[in-house]
Amino acid sequence: MSFLPSGCRVTVTGGTGSFGKTMVRRLLDHDVSEIRVFSRDEAKQDLMRRGLGDDRVRYYVGDVRDFDSVHRATRDVDFVFHAAALKQVPSCEFFPMEAVRTNVLGSENVIMAAERNGVASVVLLSTDKAVYPVNAMGISKALMEKVAQAHARNRPDSTTVVSCVRYGNVMYSRGSVIPLFVEQIKAGRAPTVTSPAMTRFLMSLAESVDLVEHAFRQARPGDIFIHKAPACTVGDLAEAVCQLFDVPTKLEVIGVRHGEKQDETLASREELVRADDFGDVFRVPVDARDLNYELYVSEGEVGRPPIEDFTSANAPRLGIAQIKDLLLTIPEMRAELTLRETVPAC
Repeated sequence: MSFLPSGCRVTVTGGTGSFGKTMVRRLLDHDVSEIRVFSRDEAKQDLMRRGLGDDRVRYYVGDVRDFDSVHRATRDVDFVFHAAALKQVPSCEFFPMEAVRTNVLGSENVIMAAERNGVASVVLLSTDKAVYPVNAMGISKALMEKVAQAHARNRPDSTTVVSCVRYGNVMYSRGSVIPLFVEQIKAGRAPTVTSPAMTRFLMSLAESVDLVEHAFRQARPGDIFIHKAPACTVGDLAEAVCQLFDVPTKLEVIGVRHGEKQDETLASREELVRADDFGDVFRVPVDARDLNYELYVSEGEVGRPPIEDFTSANAPRLGIAQIKDLLLTIPEMRAELTLRETVPAC
């Protein structure tokens, strides 16, 4: 059963990125009348146009920083998936205001344009780095979530449902460490790791799109949906890639980069106290109370007992064999391994 009504129109911001392309391909499996790919990079749009060859996909050049271009791309659209963002932690540390302009102000532009155009639902892509953020990228994504939640509080009469999905590391997405490991191994170099004991969540691009579909079906204004991803150490991940390519495990430790954590948090204990548990997914509802706090002086809001944060340190831990099995579900990884097997030995 389709998660979208037949004949609907969808805009995907950042549609030429890893998330965006996967989302577009999934949408093409449904009875949509139009998918608008909105991004700044016309060269990537041209590659995508020739690669997909589907006349239901239309391409809009623009930037989420520019309200008018977002407004044009969301006119007469039913649903919006907002994936456009600055995602690289080190570069955002050097240029934090650029992260603010894209991830915060750009996201507000998407929400406001969608509301003015009568869009039914907007799902925004967030990250585990938004929880207890220590870097500019995480801080900007945390503010993006706050912008979405503020819309739910301040516009309870709006017909546009704005929600967020929050992920850990998505395997083989743009800028992720797995394609870097593959590139280094193919070049005969040792994979570079920041800290072998560092832990990270793992999920596939397909799982990330599944969560977006869940949000489009189930979201209420201001909801944040979180996938309960497993985790592994960076050292084990690098070793798993080495074993798949049948090369000796020899890692080059380069040290923690700007703004990186030892462990990541997908959901804070404050959120989990009021979260709904749907098995593989948490739903964190918006705190819809207004500013009249005196109403709660004598009768405060009573929640469940405090519990632990959901972190990559206490999440289900994958062993090397499990990591290898998960890596083999990635089409790009299988393609690289197949290519390696077909190249004649020197």
